[in-house]
Amino acid sequence: MFSAIARVFRTPDLRNKLLFTLGIIAIYRVGVFIPAPGIDYSNVQQCLAMGETTGGLYSFVNLFSGGALLQVSIFAMGIMPYITASIITQLLRVVIPHFETLHKEGQAGQAKLTQYTRYLTIALALLQGTTLVTLARTGSLFPSCSLPLVPDDSLIVILLMVITLTAGTGLIMWMGELITERGIGNGMSILIFISIASGFPSAMGSILQAQGVMTFIGVLLIGLLIVGLVVFVEQSQRRIPVQYAKRTVGRRTVGGTSTYIPLKLNMANVIPVIFASSILALPQMLVQFNQNDDGTLPAWAMWLQEHSSTSSPWYMLAYTLMIIGFAYFYVAITFNPVEVADNMKKYGGFIPGIRAGRPTAEYLQYVISRITFPGALYLAFVALIPLIAFVLFNADQSFPFGGTSILIMVGVGLETVKQINAQMQQRNYEGLLR
Repeated sequence: MFSAIARVFRTPDLRNKLLFTLGIIAIYRVGVFIPAPGIDYSNVQQCLAMGETTGGLYSFVNLFSGGALLQVSIFAMGIMPYITASIITQLLRVVIPHFETLHKEGQAGQAKLTQYTRYLTIALALLQGTTLVTLARTGSLFPSCSLPLVPDDSLIVILLMVITLTAGTGLIMWMGELITERGIGNGMSILIFISIASGFPSAMGSILQAQGVMTFIGVLLIGLLIVGLVVFVEQSQRRIPVQYAKRTVGRRTVGGTSTYIPLKLNMANVIPVIFASSILALPQMLVQFNQNDDGTLPAWAMWLQEHSSTSSPWYMLAYTLMIIGFAYFYVAITFNPVEVADNMKKYGGFIPGIRAGRPTAEYLQYVISRITFPGALYLAFVALIPLIAFVLFNADQSFPFGGTSILIMVGVGLETVKQINAQMQQRNYEGLLR
């Protein structure tokens, strides 16, 4: 393994790409700790030391920003606006025919969709930045902390903060695209990976300090098992064999080859978990903005607060059902069996034992519906691990080995290693992995 890594750095082109990627990552991590203008950094640190935040959606966004959100830094919004914009653009293909047409136009259409995603990212960053500044100015970001986070809440300072947070998101988006173009791997995914990985030491340190060495070792062993499970499932495929008939084109005979359609067990990736987490965080936000003047809550808000807690069995049940539902929904809009069957028929391909055309589409739909269910159960199981750990170990709700964090880290890690391996095999007979 070490010789393979040394071989990577001995390849000049690959070494330059790796160093460029590491340089962008270093700049990104520095920006996480630069406070936004108008923020009292010392008061923010004191409020963070108290250990209480708004939780819910903002703790979820804080995970993707590498801790920048709750520090109200210039990169506080992180990559989350871009993720949301990408998902919205992808979903709009179902309801807006123009977006679907652009998707089928190849590279030119994809470039146009990417431009729309950028515009939507800036708009969402502006909206989320305004919300974050409002929470920081009113003290709702840290309800248990009475220290002022924004000493000067004049209009000029508020506008400057919102513009800075929006510009920070634009800069992160640009850096991610630079990594994709000139570095290794998908830039946006790499930045998300780094943001999540940066929280592992503090999460494990809190477990060691609060629960002791034996629990710490037990969590590490459980973590290794979970990582192995995630790697196994993420690499699992249902391969559908496809045979192409021989055709005569001019004086040449083409076709007659055998291949397969690889259908992943988890085709929805981490998107259903993100959808379910975001929706189930809304009740907590609704409770927060419906307090009485004396700080008490109405009866309906108290009931909602009690049953929307992450340790509530009702929350876990709703979380599981929503993940399963969103898994089927997302697979349905991203994989079109009719389109796949038509393309196979167009190029003379067929599944052995299945007629081309509509029977092929029905067979693909049958297979997809069968493999989506275990994939959705797997997603729900991994997503519930932090909630169960919070109940059993009294660990922090950002328990590292589970939920979106481990799914994203393993997925991005596997994809990046594959890209490095492919580039190594282009230059040497041996890749990174044997």
